Amino acid sequence: MRSHIAYLLGALITLGCESADVGTSSSKPMPNVVIILTDDQGWGDLSQSGNTNLSTPNIDALAHNGVSFDRFFVQPVCSPTRAELLTGRYHLRSGVSGTSSGEERLDLDEVTLAAIFKESGYATGAFGKWHNGMQYPYHPNGRGFDEFYGFCSGHWGDYFSPLLEHNGALVKGNGFMVDDFTERAMDFVEKNKERPFLLYLPLNTPHSPMQVPDRWWDNFKEKTLSMTLAEDLGEDLQFTKAALAMCENIDWNVGRLTKKLSELDLEANTIIIYLTDNGPNSFRWNGGMKGRKGSTDEGGVRSPFFVQWKGTLPEGKQVPQIAGAIDLLPTLLGLAGISPPKTKPLDGKSLVPLLIPDGSVWKDRMIFNHWNGNTSVRTQDFRLDKDGNLFHMVADPSQKNAVNTEYPEQAKRLLDAIEGWEKEMALETDNAERPFPLAHPDVVYTQLPARDGIPHGSIQRSNRFPNDTYFTNWTSTADSITWDVEVLGEGNYQVEAYYTCAASDIGAKVQLQIGDAYLQFHLEQPHDPPIRGMENDRIERMESYVKDFRPMDLGNIYLTPQKTTVTLKALEIPGRQVMDLRLLLFRKNQ
Repeated sequence: MRSHIAYLLGALITLGCESADVGTSSSKPMPNVVIILTDDQGWGDLSQSGNTNLSTPNIDALAHNGVSFDRFFVQPVCSPTRAELLTGRYHLRSGVSGTSSGEERLDLDEVTLAAIFKESGYATGAFGKWHNGMQYPYHPNGRGFDEFYGFCSGHWGDYFSPLLEHNGALVKGNGFMVDDFTERAMDFVEKNKERPFLLYLPLNTPHSPMQVPDRWWDNFKEKTLSMTLAEDLGEDLQFTKAALAMCENIDWNVGRLTKKLSELDLEANTIIIYLTDNGPNSFRWNGGMKGRKGSTDEGGVRSPFFVQWKGTLPEGKQVPQIAGAIDLLPTLLGLAGISPPKTKPLDGKSLVPLLIPDGSVWKDRMIFNHWNGNTSVRTQDFRLDKDGNLFHMVADPSQKNAVNTEYPEQAKRLLDAIEGWEKEMALETDNAERPFPLAHPDVVYTQLPARDGIPHGSIQRSNRFPNDTYFTNWTSTADSITWDVEVLGEGNYQVEAYYTCAASDIGAKVQLQIGDAYLQFHLEQPHDPPIRGMENDRIERMESYVKDFRPMDLGNIYLTPQKTTVTLKALEIPGRQVMDLRLLLFRKNQ
């Protein structure tokens, strides 16, 4: 088995411990990179973490065959973590302040990991949940990924052969989504086995709705769990079982992917990263830590982090030093021997000095966690929570006893650090309006989903969580739906509406207006499928149920570059309502 350890050590001596380019040289190939990111899987949702409720041997093997970080921190929710992973910078610097309605979008002047690797000659592919912007150039294809298959929203309403997209075109998925994404990822590996590749596999589970195939659910539905929370902590055991079943499915897919790499003789030249995007999405076993998804406490932000590079990185090494999602970009650049971007300073540090067998001198640091106006800060030994309570995390990892009086200087130092960090982030936030891009000249398709629209009058969303909603109760000619957009290209565009409409409501006349251009159409074909999704749910969901929406050709409209409003308004409503609307799809006429 070949080894780069001597090269790693030499690079560290030459370049210093803070940053080292250690992967490529003229004598060895550029390493492939695989990043597996799961959605709402807590640190405790692995057998590697000591959870005996489930078995995750394939994920555990990444830790056994590589390096694992004991205290690795992400952000409390999805989009912020993804932004930090992609940029090496705190999410508030990059315009990501929420998880929906445009707040999840990564500023266009940010340089992503994928763009850097693509420029360095890598094939780049992303398969799964994106959640950092839908419309190009926020779209994955505009952020450095040659190929994207999945969905760009924050969550999806159906995990079995749903409507997805492939490089902007809407397509039907093939089976259970996590299996489907993994199949596509393996196809990408096969197709690019003769060249270096960056594979980003952001899986969408165990995020709700809690859907998982029978094969995995049957292992848990009647199972007595050995590790549960006290009754007063509010654990929903059925939810826990569904989440763990989804985690075992993830493990199976990780095993399929690593087996594919081995079969193609790529394992020794492939860096595999495994992490999650936030804490668990319910109260369940998580090592006794305080907090879950959405919390800036330890349990809401601690993630597993495994780095496997067989024959290069040591097997079974455990790193006690704290690290975070902001470190992923500089670390991978260091391992691959790629220079970091010079456009903006990074918040993350290369973890390469911690990956080598002997390690290096490593300065204590602060890692900040933020969500919904709340900030906490972590050092190697302490966490100051959002309320100013100081906890000694080595002696009290469950954050039960504040130690402000015992360590007043530490408390003051970390409180000042939070105030300074929040002021710095506020200066980086310009609050500029960011209309949704429409008709970018470099792409064929643009979606305007209900998630990004604004209902007026009696029109309602199908659910209070916008990400996978549709508009309904469109009953009056005074009602309208609008999208604030910036048209970036010029030309004729075919427009489709993904809709449902009962036969008794057929005949409405509707106008679509964009600036001074408009088209009018009649609803002539009924399409009235039932609301569904509940048939595959293991636990009653809180997100929107779904329908099988059908595309309806609205005609063509000529667009010119401008900031304007897209408006849908009914001119005539002969029935009870106009239609239910999921999205508008614009297709550039060639």
